[in-house]
Amino acid sequence: MKSFPPALLSLPFLLATIVPAAEAAPPNFVFIIADDCTHRELGCYGGQARTPNIDRLATQGMRFTHCFQAAPMCSPTRHNLYTGLYPVKSGAYPNHTFAKDGTKSVCHYLGDLGYRVALSGKTHIAPRETVFPFEYSGVANNPDPEAIDALVGECAIAGRPFCLFACSNEPHTPWNKGDPSAYPPEKVVLPPYHVDTPETRDGWSRYLAEITYFDGQVGEILALLDKHGVADNTLVIVTTEQGNSMPFAKWTLYDSGIQTALIARWPGHIRPGSVSGALVEYVDVLPTFIDAAGGAPAPVLEGRSFLPVLRGETDRHKDHVFALMTTRGINNGSDHFGIRSVRSDTHKLIVNLTPGETFRNACVQSPEFESWVRAARAGDADAAEKVRRYQHRPAVELYDLATDPLEWNNLADDPAQAETLAALRAKLDAWMSQQGDQGQITEMEALDHLSRNRQKAENAGKSGKKGGKKRPTQQG
Repeated sequence: MKSFPPALLSLPFLLATIVPAAEAAPPNFVFIIADDCTHRELGCYGGQARTPNIDRLATQGMRFTHCFQAAPMCSPTRHNLYTGLYPVKSGAYPNHTFAKDGTKSVCHYLGDLGYRVALSGKTHIAPRETVFPFEYSGVANNPDPEAIDALVGECAIAGRPFCLFACSNEPHTPWNKGDPSAYPPEKVVLPPYHVDTPETRDGWSRYLAEITYFDGQVGEILALLDKHGVADNTLVIVTTEQGNSMPFAKWTLYDSGIQTALIARWPGHIRPGSVSGALVEYVDVLPTFIDAAGGAPAPVLEGRSFLPVLRGETDRHKDHVFALMTTRGINNGSDHFGIRSVRSDTHKLIVNLTPGETFRNACVQSPEFESWVRAARAGDADAAEKVRRYQHRPAVELYDLATDPLEWNNLADDPAQAETLAALRAKLDAWMSQQGDQGQITEMEALDHLSRNRQKAENAGKSGKKGGKKRPTQQG
């Protein structure tokens, strides 16, 4: 195989990046998002799932190693992504939630710049008519290839830029897609924070198969860009959303819950095969799109454009990222178990607002977790410790991510870490204050921010009364 000097390989990239912006057509945006997929399972992140399309995309663009979201659940995450606002600020902080009236989203910001803005697949956002007026499509809660084909084709012919969010429902449970035989349960490698039971292995086999199914969806969408000749002027981002629904991932603020894969390709602008360790957040995506489209991000947006990172101009973006979690209103959730966190490059601080409560969610009713409980009752000390750690949290957790990336050794009571803890606590307190997050008071008001209780919340706001005292029957 003939090789070329690195300087020659980079020449087209360098020439493309110096073309005056005024001569370039506005880029298209395609954002492909999974549903409940821990980032480290992808092949290009060292995982055991077979993801050839995503892995190939990583060789064509930039892979981020430190991208985070502000909540480890579907609905607040998607509101955060589309509005460029953190969850409490937009009002969309519990699951099954809605954004405050008057909130603007990517539909408005890019629509004003001449874009068609579409969403195909899973939604989990509200209100659709005013805050999120996308061009909607989807098949069984997944992207609709025919609708995407039509959108891309029409925009290619008209010369009009488009922004597409292709939102998969995979690998969300029940893990019934893909080929589990490709991942024999006995050969699956379990993370060290899981208990080795037949049920856990079976779950992992089906979960990994569904990640490969999602990878096929990615490949199908990328092929449509090639079909219509728009790939070279399209910024593509593939991401995994929060972690899987097994213990210590989704519904938690450990990195397995809030860290997400992010792979970006934009020919002529992003160096192929590059890797960035910059701290970025989902809240930064909307400002980045506006910036890349030639607009000026509105001051109300809380994220910051990471376009300079994509262009290779810097490998730094933020010093800290923030997240929150509330169990209030979720399926099988604790009545109130609020969590807040702040993360730097090296350390994570987690504050559990009501450590005396038992932490519950849909996961504790899963076959996997129930098998852990049975093992614990049968005398398995490892299972007993992991069940305890999952459901009973201390008030404060502090982790050194350089030496303990899976966040297992709590340093909160270590006197040598007191200065680090205090500095992170000050950052977290300042962020919560800026957001209007009053901790437990905000937690108890979460039910007023559920879509099914929207009218109740509006009435309570008009009368000045506070709701959220009685928990309604939970829904999907």
